[in-house]
Amino acid sequence: MRQGNVDGSSDAPTVEDLLAALRAGETIKGGSPLHGLMHEASQRALRITAEINGSYHDPVELRRLMSELGGANVPETFMLFPPFRTDFGQNTTFGERTFVNSGCAFQDQGGITIGDDVLIGHNAVIATLNHGASFEERADMHPAPVVIGDRAWLGSNVTVLPGVTIGAGAIAAAGAVITKDVAPGTTVAGVPAKPVSA
Repeated sequence: MRQGNVDGSSDAPTVEDLLAALRAGETIKGGSPLHGLMHEASQRALRITAEINGSYHDPVELRRLMSELGGANVPETFMLFPPFRTDFGQNTTFGERTFVNSGCAFQDQGGITIGDDVLIGHNAVIATLNHGASFEERADMHPAPVVIGDRAWLGSNVTVLPGVTIGAGAIAAAGAVITKDVAPGTTVAGVPAKPVSA
């Protein structure tokens, strides 16, 4: 983040500064300039997702809107069934042939990386921020990335918590709450999610 410019230019943080801090895993202190910028970014995300969710868009138009939201082109093979919710939207990477079903919510400040051929079921939640436990630190945000490997499948109503990696070919049964990494090719179910026989 730029500081104290003697030429009078703004030292306000930019989205690039915010992304750099988030990707470095830095705590975003409540009330800080980066925290304020995160709130500004959420307003942008709300505007674009309102457009996504407010009326019918063909797949090409949905990809255009998702590219606008993320600030980078999503693959031509990406598919989304709205509604879709995010309060940031600028730190998600989608792989080829990824499908996101309706009602999903991505809190991507900490970073979400989704591999190729991934299926994400209805109403899945992917969270990448945590908060301090004490009241005094509750407004502080601690980012941790989520990675979903190629060919993984998240069933309906799955919740993925910050810092989790889901291995290639893994399956999360409907309603699972994933609190720890999932090994490649493993099926998990339950709250918290644990390996089960497929």
